[in-house]
Amino acid sequence: MIRFIMTESFLTLAHPSKGYYKEKGSKFLSFAYPVESEEEGRSIIKDIRKKYFDARHYCYGYIIGIQEKRTRVNDDGEPSGTAGKPILGQILSKELCNVLIVVVRYFGGTLLGKGGLIRAYKTAAADALDNGLIITKIIKTHYRLVFDYTAMNDIMRILNEEQIKPLEQKFEDSCEIVVEIPYMDTNRILSKLKIIKQLVIVKLDR
Repeated sequence: MIRFIMTESFLTLAHPSKGYYKEKGSKFLSFAYPVESEEEGRSIIKDIRKKYFDARHYCYGYIIGIQEKRTRVNDDGEPSGTAGKPILGQILSKELCNVLIVVVRYFGGTLLGKGGLIRAYKTAAADALDNGLIITKIIKTHYRLVFDYTAMNDIMRILNEEQIKPLEQKFEDSCEIVVEIPYMDTNRILSKLKIIKQLVIVKLDR
């Protein structure tokens, strides 16, 4: 697990992308995905195994998480360190977060050796990233605001001043609004909201 200082933004993929590499008859199909959780990553890997059921290896590497980066690699039967680490290395080289790369190998009948395998998995992973769109995402925190109707005008005024639009809202016996706030602005905006006595602020894990 890699720990790092929280910043205002991070780099990731805008959408899934594909790559390809071929050497001595072996074909390496690479797939890069933006992912939000390890569960989502496992689901993608499972789907790829089903779709390319006749392949020999399904190797992958990922970095998931913002405050604490969780990394994992899998050589799936290839010699240790020849597949997962080169794949992960390409994600690290571009300083990406929340990205999974899976490389599917169809064996061509000729052994490539450790050096050849490292080069093949590295090149296939790099091709998938080169074919993708890297974007900057602002890190945001999510909160549920629970309040009485009498506080509605004050709360909405602050949200409008900060250009924050509710993600969810419910108006019944009490009012509830879910908002997302840029991480670097969290303390300042929460300080403004906490002045309102009828307001309860609950941090959400998202």
